[in-house]
Amino acid sequence: MKPTDKFSGKADVYSKSRPSYPNEYIDYLLSVNSLNETSRVADIGSGTGILTRQLLERGISVIAVEPNDDMRTKAEQDLQEFDQFISMKGSAEETSLQDKRIDLVIAAQAFHWFDQDKFKLECQRILKQEAMVALVWNSRDFSSPLIKENAEIFKKYCPNFYGFSGGIGEREEVFNQFFRNGEFEFKSFPNDLVLDFEGFLGRNLSASYSLKESDKEFEFFVDSITNLFEKYSQHGKLVMPNYTRSYLGNV
Repeated sequence: MKPTDKFSGKADVYSKSRPSYPNEYIDYLLSVNSLNETSRVADIGSGTGILTRQLLERGISVIAVEPNDDMRTKAEQDLQEFDQFISMKGSAEETSLQDKRIDLVIAAQAFHWFDQDKFKLECQRILKQEAMVALVWNSRDFSSPLIKENAEIFKKYCPNFYGFSGGIGEREEVFNQFFRNGEFEFKSFPNDLVLDFEGFLGRNLSASYSLKESDKEFEFFVDSITNLFEKYSQHGKLVMPNYTRSYLGNV
């Protein structure tokens, strides 16, 4: 299965269950990149438009580039109220955007799916002189017993699970190779998630490697997630320790 197909059929649960990004992160992006209402941001691998929406709400023009039809259609339905929103079918390696027109490229929860060398060349082509690339993830905090046990459930039931965020983690060599001269700014922002059962289950089911209802062990997988929620929840909610990690630099 191609990476672009792994989220087919998951657009609704993804849109409902995936977390947004802290306001402090959005403030940081706008400030460091001097973004304003005349700026053009390209959100590459934009999915259902979670980060796209947060930028649009700040008055920024966003071109959302997404190869998966289900995810892109969901974003188009949800964001049609914004005049400064443009949706395009394209990939990280072939965005079809014009040369040297973009003030910031963002890849949110997506870089680990890309051919990173080809994406780098595409960024160099579409970005204005000295404009930057922002890579960002909402990541689980592995110091938490809840997160460790959640990962064990994925390992047990999901053959395509190789670690959260495609296993890319915080390995610096990946980012050293991608950013020009290995230079980038790393920032981390607290972003703990308070979830009820529906939200916790949806967060798990929205993963690319998660089982689908048609899979043989789906019920056992859901039972395990349910038991995990019951173990750690209080008064019908639990806190999933989470942080937003950001990498920003020139390419």
